[in-house]
Amino acid sequence: AVIHRDYNLLRMSNHFDLTGRVAVITGGARGIGLSAAERLADAGASIAIVDIDAEASQAAVKNIEQRGQKAIACSIDLTDEQAVIAMTDEVCAKLGSYDILVCAAGIVGQNAFAWETSVDEWRKVLDVNLTALWLCNREALRPMRKQNRGRIVNIASIAGKEGNPKLGPYSASKAGVIGMTKSLAKEVADTEIRINSIAPAVIQTPMLDQVSQETIDYMVSKIPVGRTGKTEEVAALVHYLASDECGFSTGACFDISGGRATY
Repeated sequence: AVIHRDYNLLRMSNHFDLTGRVAVITGGARGIGLSAAERLADAGASIAIVDIDAEASQAAVKNIEQRGQKAIACSIDLTDEQAVIAMTDEVCAKLGSYDILVCAAGIVGQNAFAWETSVDEWRKVLDVNLTALWLCNREALRPMRKQNRGRIVNIASIAGKEGNPKLGPYSASKAGVIGMTKSLAKEVADTEIRINSIAPAVIQTPMLDQVSQETIDYMVSKIPVGRTGKTEEVAALVHYLASDECGFSTGACFDISGGRATY
């Protein structure tokens, strides 16, 4: 017998209900961040789109509002400590709380061998992918610790587990995200705050425009499933990790790599 599923009914009745919650999505104007914002909005959350691209952020906000949820845009440079502090205060003031943080903002950087990579390039990638993410985590913990509740999901990468050639700064930054997530999770493990990371393999996003076809082919060749991932597939995992049902997992790095890594 063929089983017909009403996916709208499933969505409305699923256990990962986020009604009344506020989710902050960095890099939320496109790619994994936008898919996560849409998914969490569909589950009932109000959304703060945090992205340096002001025009794309406003388009994302309109998208969320059309889905029936409240949304605001915060177009800031995430490497600016004072801007991140101000953004956190703005979210609490305008949306009423700060329950979920999804850190999806990041850059790939230059595709080059180590001996072709400058210190400035190294620092730029580490600043955006690791230091800025740490700042967002640190500041999110201010309201979360006060309310003794919260979920943080940091988007790392399979490159942080295995390292991709000619992407040294990127691989190092994502390994740092995994390690930092484990550390922060232990610091608040005695509260109702849960902090986890996700390690995607290559996902079909605009970020691939920064990557050579040679590098993309190399990454796909390592994936047993034989294709790039979809942003919606990552968003589904984000949804669980952002929900109350994720109560006994913290400090973990969840693989979503088509079988490339299973640890």
